Parts: sequence; C-alpha cells; structure tokens
Amino acid sequence: MTDIMKKSYFLAFDLGATSGRSVLGAFDGVNFEMRELTRFANAPVPLHGRFYWNVFGLYESLREGLRACARQGIALTSIGIDTWGVDFGYVGADGTILGMPRAYRDPYTDGAPEEFFRHVMPREDVYRLTGIQIMNFNSLYQLYRAKAQDFAPMRAADKILFMPDLLAYMLTGNQVCEYTEASTSQMLNPATRRFETSLLDAAGLPATLLHPLTDPGTVVGTLTDALAGDTGIGKVPVVTVAGHDTASAVLAVPAADPHFAYLSSGTWSLMGVETERPVLTDDSFKNNFTNEGGVEGTTRFLKNITGMWLLEQCRREWTKAGREYSYPDIVKMAGQAGTSRSLVNPDDPRLANPPSMTEAIAAICDATDQPAPQSDAEYVRCIFESLANRYRDVLAQLSGMIPFPIEKLHVIGGGSQNALMNRFTASATGLPVVAGPSEATAIGNCLMQAKAAGLVKDRWEIRQIVAKSFPMETFMPEK
Repeated sequence: MTDIMKKSYFLAFDLGATSGRSVLGAFDGVNFEMRELTRFANAPVPLHGRFYWNVFGLYESLREGLRACARQGIALTSIGIDTWGVDFGYVGADGTILGMPRAYRDPYTDGAPEEFFRHVMPREDVYRLTGIQIMNFNSLYQLYRAKAQDFAPMRAADKILFMPDLLAYMLTGNQVCEYTEASTSQMLNPATRRFETSLLDAAGLPATLLHPLTDPGTVVGTLTDALAGDTGIGKVPVVTVAGHDTASAVLAVPAADPHFAYLSSGTWSLMGVETERPVLTDDSFKNNFTNEGGVEGTTRFLKNITGMWLLEQCRREWTKAGREYSYPDIVKMAGQAGTSRSLVNPDDPRLANPPSMTEAIAAICDATDQPAPQSDAEYVRCIFESLANRYRDVLAQLSGMIPFPIEKLHVIGGGSQNALMNRFTASATGLPVVAGPSEATAIGNCLMQAKAAGLVKDRWEIRQIVAKSFPMETFMPEK
C-alpha cells in the first residue's frame, strides 16, 4: 500500500467458528484494497462435558492484531469486529466477565426448542414474534436451558453481550448491543426492531439482561488507555459494523440492483435475499426461513443450509486414514468422478454431526435405494451435486415468497473460489452465478467503517466500490 496520507485505514477483526484474523483495509475515496495482518485459531474448548469459547485467548489475538498494525506505523481511522451469530457472554453488575461463553455446538440445547414449544409458547407463536429459523442453538434456547440448569454465570449476570459486543467491551470498556448480531438470537421482533418482551416474559427471562439495540456504524468508544499504550496503536475508535459475519458479507455483495439472491458459501451455506421488510407468512414458517437484520434497516431473508461441513468431515476421515487432499485436489477429483449416481439432502439430521460422515452418507443412500459412493472422488462429487440441488430447491422456495424476481445469484465467501461448484449451481438453479469476492465479510466490515466515517453514502455505493475493486467471474447455466 502506498500514499498513506491519501488513504483512510480501517482494521477489521473477522472471527469465524474455526479461525479469526485481523485485516487492514485502505480506501482512497474510489478504490478499496485490503490485506491480512494476522490469523489465529478459534475452536470450542471442551471442558467437563461442556463447550466454551476461549474469549480471553481471542482478546489476546486481537491485541496482537493491534500490535501488528502499530508496527507498520498505520494511523487507523477505526476498528470493527464481526463474528458468527447467536453466542454470548455473561457480564456481572461490576463489569466482570463471568467466565467463557458457551459455544453453539454445546449439546446443552439438544431438544430445547421442542421443550420450549411444549411448556412456554407454541412454535407458530415464536416464529410469528421473531421470524427466525428454528435451530436448537439459537440464543433464546441457550438462555432457556441455562436458566433451567441454574447455570451460575447466568444466575449472577447483570447483562449478556453477544460475541462482537463482548470483544468490543474488552477493547473499550463500553457495552452495546449491535442490531444485526442480536437479530440472530430469536429474541428480537423483526417488525418492531426491538427485543420481544412478551416472549422473554413467557420464558421467565429478564429483559434487563439485554442492552438497547445499537445500529451498525455507531462508535462504541475508543481503545482503553492501557490497551492503546500497550499495543502502541493509540486511542482508536471502535465502531459497530454489521456484527454478524453474514450481514457484513451481504453488505459486500457487488450487486447493481435489488433483484439478486446471495449465497454465502463456507462451512454453512446461507442463501437469501435482501428485503425492505421482514417476510412473516405461512410459507416462510412452513419452509423455516429466517429474518435477520441487515444494514440501513433491511432484512436478510434467508435459509441456513449445511454447506461444506459435509466435505470437511469427510476430509478429516480421509486424513486420519492417510489420504490427504488439498482443496485443488478435491475439485479435480469431483470433476473426474463423473455425474453422481446418488444425492442426499445436506440438511438431513443424520448428517449434522455423525461419528463418520462417509458412513452416514452411505447409510442414507442405502435407505433411499441409491448406490453409495465407492471412492473418495465419488463422495466429493455426491456432496457437490447434492449441495447444488439443495440450492435449487431453496431458491425455488425463496422465489415463491418474495415480491420481486431473482435475476442473479451472487456467491460470496470461500466457496466462491470453487469454479466447479459454481458451474453446478448455475446449471441447477438456471441463474447466472456471479462468484466473488471471497473475502466479502472483511470487506463489508471495513467499508461499513468507511460509511461510519462519512466516506461512503450508503450500501449501494459500497457495492459499487466492491464491484470496481475486486475481480468477479460469471458462470452461466448450461443449456
């Protein structure tokens, strides 16, 4: 990066459920560029039958990202944090962080929604109030089970802070509740854009645990004096970006008009559209679609789909058996395997977390009178084609519930780099697939900070900047 004086610099902390990184973005008023400064591992910590996030270790990783930036003499305009959804930490009245946050893969919420619907409120009413896809790890069910188990941190808590807000609190000493992250909790009413107190009251959960909502683009505070001095970065403001990583990614979709769908492709696949109002209909309830918050008051109407989790688990098995494949190897194998003779539903509960993913796929094939894959390459091909077919089905459901036609599918995230998968998706859906950028989440994080600094007008200008600054590839459906 050159011409430091002519550019504004933004530091994005982008944390996923397997790794995190610090990314430096530079914007000169026209073009945006970015580069990774640090990368660090992030995985749930198993302890005494529970799973936690090591938030104190994450704080140390964020400090190292600040130091890495300071060593390069970069004068930052601001800092933003995005993470995965639903998880949170407990904070005491004196500001003490009450231990490590529980992780969404912790089995303590197994069966919690069904129990909630039996004893607290029917499923239909919960969806009517929240518009959120029913998933056992939603924050509502985490709090419900924590209360039922008399979990000590909850008993002592004055507030909860969702993960981006918890990390921002550690950096600044100030507590907020950012809207897009909170919208994943199944405790927020998407129509009123407020927490639904009737739902919390019915569940016996005090609404006082939750801070008032804060919009993306709000200054949380500056780095604490100790942190500013220790890292050498100075008193830099921390800004609420679209704190949910998918909300940041959708902000960076390089769309020219509203008639698009997006597919954020990674361990999870999130397929949806951006709407001005939530979609709360019988069909959206029946199809279990979700209404999550976006920037500028928009709604991300989407479906969570099991994504490359299937492949990741298969690769883990193959590596244990001494067969290690790079990602280019995987794509090549799928291309050479020929059309799959078998398809599975990636969202089949039997594929959620089986002891052996390959055995689970084979068992589903047997149960549905399909031949099971016979080689690693056939498993990869089966997974790719099954995902493409699932995208087709979800897109068809989506198209039937929204008031505008979908003319293009934008694939963002790591999966956008898989050209073979993009071709399968274009052919299955019958739509042009525009692939990229792969780093959409970090881009959206940085450019939301630019918007907060008054350097960008709105989300559509952000999308124009992304389209100019990053290469895209279009895949047309095969005729």
